[in-house]
Amino acid sequence: MENKYNNQYGMPETFVITFTKQNGESTTRKAKWNDQCREFVAQAGHKVLTFLDLEATELAGRDQYRNATNKITAWSIKE
Repeated sequence: MENKYNNQYGMPETFVITFTKQNGESTTRKAKWNDQCREFVAQAGHKVLTFLDLEATELAGRDQYRNATNKITAWSIKE
């Protein structure tokens, strides 16, 4: 059986993430986890998740990375 959780964070390679933007708007993105992605704690103390936004990448024709934070609400991830 193939291991689809191929990174130290236990993230699936592709997933759907929902998070709240700074303006309070909830957004959902199709995303991919690769070696450029990471989860970290910002200097202000909130968690940040950097992911590859698949829809924006398709539109722009090059990799488009986004940050989700738990500053307003926690993000949710679905496979």
